[in-house]
Amino acid sequence: MSEGTETADGEVGTVSLVGSGPGDPDLLTVKAAELIEEADVVLHDKLPGPEILGRIPEEKREDVGKRAGGEWTPQEYTNRRLVELAREGKSVVRLKGGDPFVFGRGGEEAEHLAEAGIPFEVVPGVTSAIAGPAVAGIPVTHRDHASSVSFVTGHEDPTKEESAVDWEALAATGGTIVVLMGVGKLPAYTAELRDAGLAGDTPVALVERATWPDMRVATGTLDTIVDVRDDVGIEPPAITVIGDVAATRDRVVEFLRNDGERGEGE
Repeated sequence: MSEGTETADGEVGTVSLVGSGPGDPDLLTVKAAELIEEADVVLHDKLPGPEILGRIPEEKREDVGKRAGGEWTPQEYTNRRLVELAREGKSVVRLKGGDPFVFGRGGEEAEHLAEAGIPFEVVPGVTSAIAGPAVAGIPVTHRDHASSVSFVTGHEDPTKEESAVDWEALAATGGTIVVLMGVGKLPAYTAELRDAGLAGDTPVALVERATWPDMRVATGTLDTIVDVRDDVGIEPPAITVIGDVAATRDRVVEFLRNDGERGEGE
């Protein structure tokens, strides 16, 4: 049995799971911009960035990222709120940073909406896993350096008994490793990669707030990047790029027009 979906007059709202891209409003898809403009309510977290959120009238924004006191809004609340608003006949946009199905919990929300009988659509966004390194001058694949790329989360569900990320296997692939939401656990997974045999002089880059006005980039190696992070003061949201492609930035950065402030490691 699904949860009831109809309003008193029989109208049912719709939900759009929308990716906002990495944060630059110019990187919103046309469809995303149109849906945001037409929506009755936009449920968002902080990752879409201040410029995009600033364009949405305050009266139709609902922040489901952080609440007062710094606590994260439980996913269960967000799921329930999407259903409630749709039952009221509202046109709802669930706005996420990057792409809704790349570590955005969009899959969980889609399943919940389907179980409740709520019509929904998915609007892909430019994923920050690729766009973040790109605007810093780092291609995640390169014919001379990497023919594969692995995207992993640096922030798994804390209720898991053990990590689902096999760092040993990643160290053996020889390709690029892109870690999202991995600033806090940088010391842990760089140590795991070294223990798994990845060379300490492997290039690493951190891209903070990619495409935002205050974007910053810091570079180093697997051995030095934790100290670089601390010296430069890199904070979330940031993307970690591990592999030879990270060093290609040095060859293009002088001519890179969308570069952020640069912090260098040895």
